[in-house]
Amino acid sequence: MQVALGGTFDPIHDGHRRLFEHAFERGDVTVGLTSDELAQETRHEERYVRPFEQRRADLADELSALSDEHDRSYEIRRLGEPTGIAVEEGFDVLVVSPETETGGKRVNERRRERDLDPLDIEVVDHLTAEDGGIVSSTRIVNGEIDEHGSLTPEREGRPRPS
Repeated sequence: MQVALGGTFDPIHDGHRRLFEHAFERGDVTVGLTSDELAQETRHEERYVRPFEQRRADLADELSALSDEHDRSYEIRRLGEPTGIAVEEGFDVLVVSPETETGGKRVNERRRERDLDPLDIEVVDHLTAEDGGIVSSTRIVNGEIDEHGSLTPEREGRPRPS
């Protein structure tokens, strides 16, 4: 089975790892990594996003370990538009998070326009952080939580160690 998923993945956190794990359980994985331009266009908030090649290197490290563990292959491709690689032939499943499910439905609309079969869309629930909110890259960048969803010292009311 050929599985697609996409995102900016900056920084990578346990919620992303949950998506990757789900994808590798299904089959060989192709990840569309947003280009620098698309990353800025699709941000719901203004924040710095590291350059594509840095994000790609971190993503490759994450995927390599899972690929070995599941005996699956993976590929990372530049994503230049929101529906990107998933509108191409050869994919069976699209793995999404709750906030990208609507985008998955758009992918299937575009596939129908191209006379391609729709993809099975599999939604992987958010990972909950220690404070009950979701684990997200934005919250990590804002210093609210770490990549595992634990509260940072400032949010726990403790001074940060020097």
